[in-house]
Amino acid sequence: MGEPRVRVAAILRWNERILLCRHEKPGKEYWLLPGGGVKLGESLADALQRELEEEIGLDAEIPLEGPVALVDSIAPPRSFVAKHVVHIIFAGDLGGRSLEAVTSSDAAVRGHRLFEVGELDGVVLHPPIQRFLRRWQPGDPVAYLGALWAP
Repeated sequence: MGEPRVRVAAILRWNERILLCRHEKPGKEYWLLPGGGVKLGESLADALQRELEEEIGLDAEIPLEGPVALVDSIAPPRSFVAKHVVHIIFAGDLGGRSLEAVTSSDAAVRGHRLFEVGELDGVVLHPPIQRFLRRWQPGDPVAYLGALWAP
């Protein structure tokens, strides 16, 4: 299976909504919190700021809280993927930033959208943390959400 991969991500709020990035694989669309892999020798915060710039074009640093949640995504033994991703989730507020000019230099990102928390149940979200996002509030203690897998 190899070593687990560390992925940093951010719950980015804007007017009570959360920004998600759309990804596609053949025949499938799914959504992720903006973020990505941590490189060797890179701090979690530096990796997240780099990924936010790549995925959503935010060139100014966003003040971040966290980590606010930790999640293991471990592929089931009989799945076609040998994968284990450790998600370290931070949070930030986009404040008055305009999202009109949000562009991605990441080829995997196919678009962005702001979602009301109530809309998330109908969304394929990786990892599937809809329940956590519905109840989480800034300042809450860090939560380990366990092993969650979405095929």
